[in-house]
Amino acid sequence: MSKQDDIKLLRINYLRGPNIWTYRPVLETWLDLGILEDFPTNLLPGFNDRLIALLPALPEHHCGAGEPGGFAQRLQEGTWLGHVLEHVVIELLNLADMPTGFGQTRSTSRRGVYRMVFRARDEQVARTALAQGHRLLMAAINAEAYGPADVQAGVETIRAKVDDCYLGPSTACIVVAATERRIPHIRLNDGNLVQLGYGASQRRIWTAETELTGAIAEGIAHDKDLTKSLLATCGVPVPEGEIVGSAKQAWTAAQDIGLPVVVKPSDGNHGRGVSLDLKTRQEVEAAFEVAKRHGTEVMVERFVRGNEHRLLVVGGRVVAAARGEAAWITGNGTSTVTQLVDAQLNTNPRRGMGEDFPLGQIRTTTDGAILLDLERQGLSPEAIPAAGREVLIQRNGNVSIDCTDDVHPEVAHSVSLAARVVGLDVAGIDVVAQDISRPLHAQGGAIVEVNAGPGLLMHLNPAEGAPRPVGRAICEHLFPHSTATPDASQHCDDGRIPIIGIAGSAGTQHIARLLAWLLHLSGRYTGLACRDGLFLDQRCVDTADCANWEAGQRLLINRAVQAAVFENAADTILRSGLPYDRCQVGVVADLGGASGLAEFDITEDDQMFKVLRTQVDAVLAGGAAILNASLARVSEMKALSDGEVIFYSTDPDSAAITAHRGENDRALFVRQDQLVLATGATEAFLPGLGKLSAWTQSHERHGLSTDTLLATVGAAWALAIPLDLIGAGIEAFETFEKPAGRAD
Repeated sequence: MSKQDDIKLLRINYLRGPNIWTYRPVLETWLDLGILEDFPTNLLPGFNDRLIALLPALPEHHCGAGEPGGFAQRLQEGTWLGHVLEHVVIELLNLADMPTGFGQTRSTSRRGVYRMVFRARDEQVARTALAQGHRLLMAAINAEAYGPADVQAGVETIRAKVDDCYLGPSTACIVVAATERRIPHIRLNDGNLVQLGYGASQRRIWTAETELTGAIAEGIAHDKDLTKSLLATCGVPVPEGEIVGSAKQAWTAAQDIGLPVVVKPSDGNHGRGVSLDLKTRQEVEAAFEVAKRHGTEVMVERFVRGNEHRLLVVGGRVVAAARGEAAWITGNGTSTVTQLVDAQLNTNPRRGMGEDFPLGQIRTTTDGAILLDLERQGLSPEAIPAAGREVLIQRNGNVSIDCTDDVHPEVAHSVSLAARVVGLDVAGIDVVAQDISRPLHAQGGAIVEVNAGPGLLMHLNPAEGAPRPVGRAICEHLFPHSTATPDASQHCDDGRIPIIGIAGSAGTQHIARLLAWLLHLSGRYTGLACRDGLFLDQRCVDTADCANWEAGQRLLINRAVQAAVFENAADTILRSGLPYDRCQVGVVADLGGASGLAEFDITEDDQMFKVLRTQVDAVLAGGAAILNASLARVSEMKALSDGEVIFYSTDPDSAAITAHRGENDRALFVRQDQLVLATGATEAFLPGLGKLSAWTQSHERHGLSTDTLLATVGAAWALAIPLDLIGAGIEAFETFEKPAGRAD
């Protein structure tokens, strides 16, 4: 075959919320194979061999066969290249250590045009992986010069984008723990500021700091002299010391305290500028110059013998501990100190730049504390130690050996007290002790530092010992388990608020507004996003069409919102997905609206089933789907709901209602011009509401029909709003017009 033109990527769309493919975010790509539609993989000479040579693990992918090796079978039998691109992208993500197992490719009504999706936690990473996969696939199709080095370069490009875009490990471990608890999260910036939960039930974290971390406590922790003073007052063992303003004062203080001493910045962090075990005036004065480059003030304090330890306190409890070791090199008589450090220490895969590594890279030529220690040993970075000579490189900063199970109860009590004295809910407490399994007072040990926002990687990925579930501990601190049912002002243990989603095309904004009114009457501060605008507790704050993902996020981020109602248009589901991950109540009113969705390859109402079922798929196990049983295709969605299903219909004797009640399920219908609520064979009129004909006639010109009323009452019933309040609230409801302008 002659060289083929590139497969055209017609449209790339990131679906952030639950969508027609899956509950999770995906990148959806519309692609045109062109003439390659006539050439499945079994008709491209040498293609399969070239592709497998580039990606040897590709044949092991699961595929239609449902077991490892399924994709190899599809390649041999012949599959189309959109499907191949899906698997190539997934494999590149796997190689970039961001594994994903979900992908699908489906044909459209246009010949040669396909929709291909794959799981994607970040849009920019997904777009990068797609671009690299597309490039690799076209090279394999056209037998271009493209080898393993090119594949590796593509993988590194994806990894670089991951480093730029993904959460850091400390934040990520908390988010993962929250996800395991089914607590939703929203990333609030490009960094590590994350919201856990929705609306009034949310908590926020920024790396390992939480919204419960007070500014005063953080300020105290940054002032090491003040911290020590407070701890000493409360009986916590700390080394005595004082703030000094010059090298001369440092030496005077060292003599008063008694040698050896430590010199360090009073407001530094991560061990920068800290010099230990100083015994001479020259050493102390040199250490002062090092320390002042890393902080606003310099502190001299008593040197405490022992190993450095980092204990993590969460909510007043020690949840992890790690021990440090000094870093040494051994001379060989030919290599410089710098060369030996690079060969013997920096080659450790746990060392690197950034918080992804539990140990930092050692820079002998720029780290003042290292230079000072080398000078004390009569060496410099360029010196060549004799063969067999052991050289101390770094006294601290190597905390990576788990020792959680060794911590003595008295030590745990002291560090927990230290965190409480400073006022930190999450704290990294630095302890120097010869043996962490003994009380500090018995060995002259001390707490030398209290840190706000501590790094967690040393506990997640220790050089020795077992990883500790510190993310889970922080998550449980923010969302303690509770058996009680919280009221509207309390935080739920899953961080959720009542969320109601309404899908369909006829009058769904009226259902949304009427339901928001009932929630408002029930005492909840209610947010509403619909085509009529964005509302906060009945006040319109935006008159634009707000039945979209962006407006929905505005409600979920708002800390005042105790319940939220969303009108979910079909084009929103197709373009961006639902604005939330799951909902307590999902309403499907009808399957209309296909006429405006040609750009999504939808032209018939029957195709809307797959789109609007997304609303039912998102219902929580403890929630309910409210379905229009007058429409057979809508009632078929009953099987899709993880929660309860409540049917509604104007016909009390319809086959769907009868069968549903026969299973002792709940239903709503009209009888004797009144609204009836039935559970199995038990029936009751909705109290507080008069004849339906009178109500609907007074509201008919505004589009409020009997179906609108039934759907609304069904949702309110599912939310356990008192029935008399539902009836009275509907009776008292004043017909609204679309707001003419923004509220003050």
